Amino acid sequence: MAEITAGLVSELRARTSVGMMDCKKALVECGGDIDKAVDYLREKGLAKAAKKADRNAAQGMIFSYIHSNAKLGVLVELNCETDFVARTEEFQHLGHEIAMQSAAANPTYIVPEDVPQ
Repeated sequence: MAEITAGLVSELRARTSVGMMDCKKALVECGGDIDKAVDYLREKGLAKAAKKADRNAAQGMIFSYIHSNAKLGVLVELNCETDFVARTEEFQHLGHEIAMQSAAANPTYIVPEDVPQ
C-alpha cells in the first residue's frame, strides 16, 4: 500500500475542493493513485446527488429586475429545500444575479413551445 502523505491529500483537495478527510479516504481506497481517487470522489458525489434528486424544493422566492429605462422587466422563481436557505444573503444575491443575467440575455422566447414552427 502506498503511503498517503499530507501533500498528496492537499493536491487532491486542490483538484476536487472536497474535504480533507474525504480526500484521504479516497486515496486510501485507491491505493494512493490520485487520478483514481478523483474518479472515486466523482462517483461518490454523483451517488449523493442521486439520493438528493427526490427531495422537494418547495421553498424559495420570486425575484424581479426592472431595467433603468423601465422597458424591460424580468421575474425569476428560484426554489430551494428550506425557507432558511431562501433567507440567506447568498440566495438573495443569486436570485438578483439570475434576474439580471436573464434581462441581459434578451431572450426572444421563454419556453420551447413558444418558438414558431
